[in-house]
Amino acid sequence: MPILLFLIDTSASMNQRTDLGTSYLDIAKGAVELFLKLRSRDPASRGDRYMLVTYDEPPYCIKAGWKENHATFMSELKNLQASGLTTLGQALRSSFDLLNLNRLISGIDNYGQGRNPFFLEPSILITITDGNKLTSTAGVQEELHLPLNSPLPGSELTKEPFRWDQRLFALVLRLPGLASTEPEHLGSVPTDESAITQMCEVTGGRSYCVRTQRMLNQCLESLVQKIQSGVVINFEKTGPDPLPVGEDGLTDSSRPSNSFAAQPWHSCHKLIYVRPNSKTGVPVGHWPIPESFWPDQNLPSLPPRTSHPVVRFSCVDCEPMVIDKLPFDKYELEPSPLTQYILERKSPHTCWQVFVTSSGKYNELGYPFGYLKASTTLTCVNLFVMPYNYPVLLPLLDDLFKVHKLKPNLKWRQAFDSYLKTLPPYYLLPLKKALRMMGAPNLISDNLDCGLSYSVISYLKKLSQQTKLESERILASVGKKPPQEIGIKVKNHSGGGVSFTHSKNFRKLLKEIIGESAPRLTELNTKEFAGFQVGLLNKDLKPQTYRNAYDIPRRGLLDQLTRMRSNLLKTHKFIVGQDEDSLHSVPVAQMGNYQEYLKTLASPLREIDPDQPKRLHTFGNPFKQDKKGMMIDEADEFVAGPQNKVKRPGEPNSPLSSKRRRNVTIIPDVHEEKRENGQIPPDGFLSKSAPPELMNMAGDGIPHHHQLDSLSDDFTSLRKDGLIHKPGTHALLGGSKHCSVSVDDRKASVTPTLGTVPNTLQITPAMAQGINADIKHQLMKEVRKFGRKYERIFILLEEVQGSLAVKKQFVEFTIKEAARFKRRVLIQYLEKVLEKIDSHHHLNNVNHINRRASC
Repeated sequence: MPILLFLIDTSASMNQRTDLGTSYLDIAKGAVELFLKLRSRDPASRGDRYMLVTYDEPPYCIKAGWKENHATFMSELKNLQASGLTTLGQALRSSFDLLNLNRLISGIDNYGQGRNPFFLEPSILITITDGNKLTSTAGVQEELHLPLNSPLPGSELTKEPFRWDQRLFALVLRLPGLASTEPEHLGSVPTDESAITQMCEVTGGRSYCVRTQRMLNQCLESLVQKIQSGVVINFEKTGPDPLPVGEDGLTDSSRPSNSFAAQPWHSCHKLIYVRPNSKTGVPVGHWPIPESFWPDQNLPSLPPRTSHPVVRFSCVDCEPMVIDKLPFDKYELEPSPLTQYILERKSPHTCWQVFVTSSGKYNELGYPFGYLKASTTLTCVNLFVMPYNYPVLLPLLDDLFKVHKLKPNLKWRQAFDSYLKTLPPYYLLPLKKALRMMGAPNLISDNLDCGLSYSVISYLKKLSQQTKLESERILASVGKKPPQEIGIKVKNHSGGGVSFTHSKNFRKLLKEIIGESAPRLTELNTKEFAGFQVGLLNKDLKPQTYRNAYDIPRRGLLDQLTRMRSNLLKTHKFIVGQDEDSLHSVPVAQMGNYQEYLKTLASPLREIDPDQPKRLHTFGNPFKQDKKGMMIDEADEFVAGPQNKVKRPGEPNSPLSSKRRRNVTIIPDVHEEKRENGQIPPDGFLSKSAPPELMNMAGDGIPHHHQLDSLSDDFTSLRKDGLIHKPGTHALLGGSKHCSVSVDDRKASVTPTLGTVPNTLQITPAMAQGINADIKHQLMKEVRKFGRKYERIFILLEEVQGSLAVKKQFVEFTIKEAARFKRRVLIQYLEKVLEKIDSHHHLNNVNHINRRASC
């Protein structure tokens, strides 16, 4: 569950205006809202938690914390005002303390017991500021300093205020006050030169120097991509550089290697991605990264650790070791100069071992706990985390299974006991679990010692209890306004206004309270709303404005009690099935609160076909353009199954359908197989089946040239009387080549032939207009659909009623719709159909002229 904390600069300098007339604070608010919209495209955003912190004095700087919902976050964001000093250091400290509030309680940091990358709370801290000088009550500060003292218990266990799964990004607004005449800078956004840049780089983030609105949008899209689950690690080289590698991928000892010059890949401060488990949705791991000290019972207290562990790698090529059933953890490294250097060596079958200094008891560098290795496809570099000192353990386990057959001898047990002495105590429990998973016998005692003294364990428990109390205090202060400054109040006696007690409304209200008169609906001022009357069901009914229970008459007690209960509990509904008014009376400010609605939904099921493109929700925007430039309609996106629920003219329930069932010849239904596959024949007013050529077209759903020619012939053979003449035959078909019979006879279809035409239905102009309107609506839906199955579109075009000019208009309309959704292939085929219609139209005109000339 990613945590997104927004730190908004609310100093007075944020009131400065840009060339567009908006203040920096308004731009910051709009940037947060745009970021949330961009983030909502990702289905993983359902679990996001949003926090809001300002530059106010703590604890009033926390506007939305752990307990506040998304609606509170948006409300506090809109109500922000810029006033005060630029206390960036104090605001950053308060932000990190808010993120670290529950870490000691949950034990996620696991002090003294190794660092588990799979125990994490990925957090992104985004601050939006103007980059001006840092000010405080003591004066102007040249450098950024975070307060060392923190009210949070246990903060002394970590040297820095942040943790390895927390990164800081800064949007420094540098928008000019006057419109610039210089061309806009294109490409990547540079980092800013303010004091916050160094702080961002220390946490594994970066800053952005924003000079235009377009650059701001570009930065927000980049930040959305930065929301990754992972932890930051310092990778540093130890020992000499590796031998250069030739073009054939082999080491070349003849080429000199400059081991003394510092290279960018020697020290990298980058993220390793911790992917969640596909089944559980949370990261799963087995082995920790060792501590930089050896746990000892004699230690009075734990030494403070650095936020980011320093992992040293040796450039000596080794064979990657692994045995069957032994679990290991694999983490992908964020692209960096180190990963680029390893990939350029093109050695996917060798690895570099990694160490943590002072992690071992008898070795200063420590023993290897894993290795860096390029993937076999040379696309990324992975960190493999293995058991501590795995080069000794893995051969022992291999002999245990293959040589000793799970019955170790004395010599093997002595070697295993020697290995356990080099193992930090916090590795015993995961190793015991791993051996159990492999099916090995119990080789480790059940009385495991964590290696920490009793005083250290008691101290950690005490800190956990203190953190709970401090957490409750901080969370209780969230949302409270800072106390106003107490000044000298001066009463103004110069005003000549009328006293409130002289007001007519006040005197009227006073009479109602003392009981001299009761307000009646008939006493309303009718002159104020001329022409309106207040309707009363019973003129003798008095308004029930009881202020004393003893004023209620005895005969009305039960009725009044029922009304009071209904008003209090809000349980009464006037109409069966009626919803509460509150469900349909949402304030405008809360209409965009889609995050809270998403949290109430069940988790989505796995996609049946993972190769299909993901469809994202389009809440608040009925038309959205995805990366491929395709428009998506919200109404069609979530509709599953065939679209045949809406009754249209000509369906079995309409009066016209009974006329169509007269004098028909029954033949097998060519669409039965289509129904079984979920494809329903067109259900227009007079639906026609596709030509045989179109039904048997290629699997991709694109008609061939001869099929288009046949389709064009169908268009041009429409007579004025509504009958179709098929070229090459002597049959006259009615306006419908195919129509379904009654519900009891679903597996039969009717095809009028020459011998059954006497009762053919004549289509009136009004009926034709209704058919065409329905076809036009269906064409718009079909063009929007994914894929290249255009069979349904050509079937609908074939059903258009009217002259050749009308059919041409429908083809042109379909071309325009296809252009909107960039259906280039469909446009090509429609243009060919249009050319055929134009040629036939021209040929008909020539024949008509020749006939008149002959007459």
